[in-house]
Amino acid sequence: MSQKAMSDLEKGLNGVTSADIRGLVKAEQSYGDSWKKRGGVGAFMMLARKWDRLENHVKKYNYDIFQAICADLRSEGIIDDIRDLRRYLLLVENHVNDKSIPQLDKEGEANSGYTNQDR
Repeated sequence: MSQKAMSDLEKGLNGVTSADIRGLVKAEQSYGDSWKKRGGVGAFMMLARKWDRLENHVKKYNYDIFQAICADLRSEGIIDDIRDLRRYLLLVENHVNDKSIPQLDKEGEANSGYTNQDR
């Protein structure tokens, strides 16, 4: 990839991620950390719902996401679902990177004192 193409990619990604950060900060003022209120399973289900919405939209276009995006110009359309999913993924990764969350032991169990009642 040429230097110019890399530079264009970097500029584009900086714009996307800057908008994501602004959007997440604004949403936090209204919603706080409600996205993780129900723990890791709830956070996963939130991601799954966004993916399901996206999948429902694109299957009409034989899973061609680019064609589906071009056909759906609504502000709350497919691109909005993509944006929401990306932002939720950023929240999840940021949460995992936070040093205050429990670390996993050798068996993959969280050292938090929490007992999973589903086992």
